[in-house]
Amino acid sequence: VQLQASGGGLVQAGGYLRLSCAASRIMFRAYDMAWYRQAPGQERELVASITSGGGTTYANSVKGRFIISRDNAGDAVYLQMNSLKPEDTAVYYCSTVERGLRRWGAGTLVTVSS
Repeated sequence: VQLQASGGGLVQAGGYLRLSCAASRIMFRAYDMAWYRQAPGQERELVASITSGGGTTYANSVKGRFIISRDNAGDAVYLQMNSLKPEDTAVYYCSTVERGLRRWGAGTLVTVSS
């Protein structure tokens, strides 16, 4: 599998960004997908996930602000991030599990200024 995330950048608190992740070399529609993030000096944490059937889960810290979605025709997963806070600053990673192993794409940096 190949996962390529994009859409990160610098935004002021209260602003928004939309992250995209293009997947290849998998039958995308059959895979659950997820976004993780890792802030400096902290462990990587799950932000949001979406099942192959479209069911979603969110970390408590982003509920009501972030929306995960997927486009099976385009082999892509998205993370709409609204009302961003400085504590959302992190490298965001797109991820899935393939053949029993969690796979990661290169991350995209999101920086939220106060």
